[in-house]
Amino acid sequence: MSTDVLSFSKSLIAIESVKEKPAMLKRVLEEALKPLSGFTIERFEKNGVPSALVYTGAIRPKRFKILLNAHLDVVPAKSEQFKPFEKGGKLWGRGTNDMKAAAAAEILVFKELAKSLPYSLGLQLVTDEEIGGHNGAKYQIEKGVRADFAIAGEPTDMDINNQSKGVIWAKINCSGTSAHGAYPWNGTNALWKAHRFLSALRLVYPVPTKEVWKTTVNVARIETSNGTFNKVPDNASIWLDIRYIPKDTDTVIDRLDAMLPEGTELDIIVQEPCQFTRKNNEYIALLSGALQNVLKKKPQIIVKHGAADIRHFNAVDCDGVTWGPVGTGLHTDNEWVSIKSMIEYVQTLQIFLKTIS
Repeated sequence: MSTDVLSFSKSLIAIESVKEKPAMLKRVLEEALKPLSGFTIERFEKNGVPSALVYTGAIRPKRFKILLNAHLDVVPAKSEQFKPFEKGGKLWGRGTNDMKAAAAAEILVFKELAKSLPYSLGLQLVTDEEIGGHNGAKYQIEKGVRADFAIAGEPTDMDINNQSKGVIWAKINCSGTSAHGAYPWNGTNALWKAHRFLSALRLVYPVPTKEVWKTTVNVARIETSNGTFNKVPDNASIWLDIRYIPKDTDTVIDRLDAMLPEGTELDIIVQEPCQFTRKNNEYIALLSGALQNVLKKKPQIIVKHGAADIRHFNAVDCDGVTWGPVGTGLHTDNEWVSIKSMIEYVQTLQIFLKTIS
């Protein structure tokens, strides 16, 4: 299967499947489905974004025991990045690490094993993970797709990622009273209210100087409609990018509310859940055992700061992890995946799926 996975990965990587080219999203999905004749292919589309769910039998199970999730979309890149090549034991190109090599492995292992396993195995192929997954994985979940345990082949260097941060994008809107700049006592400067909020914010969420597993807040923008020097601004807005850890899920918004000076309000623009599955989950234990069998060393259970589609499953009480082969350079011009690790990924996935009763 090693030759097949490498060749299939290249065929997926060669397709410029970016959100700006909807036709390419459809094309990469069809390419991914080519090996899967003989299976039920359930198609979904929302807002022009295609996805598919593949399984055995004519009727979708109410709940898959295991669901393999793969996203086929990538972020934009130079044209040469869509010409995959091998060098130094690595496969290079856009999407090698994130995550078309893992997608190819999931598809071919599913094809090999799904019909012989004594339980329901599903394969979910989506094309919008890079922009949030709302029209792919989340939409399928809204249509009733469930699983006891889901695996997304995101890059983790063969470690198992059981936690990722949630995301809140928020605006702090500050109101004041305008006045002539020469008579500031006649007005209330909205920017000073913004300053008071930011001072409180920095005490509660100081800017980290190194990687830490804590909730972080990035001040992304401060703006006012005031366009002149000689006016007291009567409005200001602060844009916040908040990445919160699972244990802060129920408190992060309350803490922001508590910092608000009089005349300011919190406006939540985006709120995405964390990814969280307990370390002692039975499927994590089985996956760890399969990895130890192949790699001859114990894998790490890791946390990640970015988000992936598994969070959508966690939000409806479905456990899951992200787990992918060794590589680096995602979203850069030097993206690669280890060919040796691709083969080990296939071997581990085979052992894991066969171990489950």
